[in-house]
Amino acid sequence: MKRDQAHFRGCLLGGAIGDALGWPVEFQSLAHIKQKYGSAGITTLDLGGKQVAEFTDDTQMTLFTAEGLLRAETRYRHKGICHPPAVVYYAYLRWLHTQGYPRLEDKDFIYDGWLIGVKQLNTRRAPGNTCLSALSSGRFGSMEEPINDSKGCGGVMRVAPVGLLARKDQAFHLAAECAALTHGHPSGYLSAGVLAHVVACLIEGLELEAAVQDALVMIGSYKGSQECVAAITKAIELAGQDLDATAAIRELGEGWVGEEAIAIALYCALKYKTDFNKALCAAVNHDGDSDSTGAITGNILGAYLGLAGIPAEWVSEVEMQDILIQVADDLLIGYEKGEEWWKRYPGY
Repeated sequence: MKRDQAHFRGCLLGGAIGDALGWPVEFQSLAHIKQKYGSAGITTLDLGGKQVAEFTDDTQMTLFTAEGLLRAETRYRHKGICHPPAVVYYAYLRWLHTQGYPRLEDKDFIYDGWLIGVKQLNTRRAPGNTCLSALSSGRFGSMEEPINDSKGCGGVMRVAPVGLLARKDQAFHLAAECAALTHGHPSGYLSAGVLAHVVACLIEGLELEAAVQDALVMIGSYKGSQECVAAITKAIELAGQDLDATAAIRELGEGWVGEEAIAIALYCALKYKTDFNKALCAAVNHDGDSDSTGAITGNILGAYLGLAGIPAEWVSEVEMQDILIQVADDLLIGYEKGEEWWKRYPGY
């Protein structure tokens, strides 16, 4: 049975919650996390003296990925031709502008739309250096012509919307293309393909284990996939073992690079597939890139469990719920080939 609005919303809200849960402990060792938050580590959203839990560039870029995809859909429906990664690239340039970078004079026509005008998004939330340098270079990469040799997790952490809008026979390649705009190593963009494919399979009604296996089949046809395949295979094996999550994640890495980030997220999702809380707590309590592994895990389980599977207090505490819900609903309308959102996503 295909999943519905609650799962589209769950995917984006779940990712934002995982991002917000992990951000306060990013760059901190597990020992330091436990020293600060207790023996279980961080288990609740840290509001930091504010009324909401803030997310990072991971969720910012996820929102702009969605905007780019929907604008590409608008262009295709109106003009019958479109190259979605190019339109997503323009969306990333809008995100870059929200980070304090000047507009590109020769591309002044791209700086419109509604997300760029959202005040809360016009803040720096620890943006990744690879994304900043690639997007400010004036050119974009592709799988055929890599812009660099980066396999950082900045490619995978932002592509969940591809899996919400595209069918599973298209999601992998499109997500990999979107990640390759900034990340040129196969593990940097193929890990993105895996996330989008898993999400697309879940939306089409597959069980989580089947979705992951389907992604493994898909990635195997791509050159340079060995690293990702090995990491994901290990994650599947560890999820089936009676091993402490901390020890298992230590075997998978720290999540700074694409294959480690997707492996940790898949491990946590598979290990605790019916318990969003336990999965996210496992995903962020480690020595590495806690916000990204939390975000990816939240995307996957949010799409699988839907809003009903996410603790209500977390949903109420994460910032910009209205924006996240609106974008999720627009992706659902786009998935169903509806038209209500066209004015928010003008084509070029």
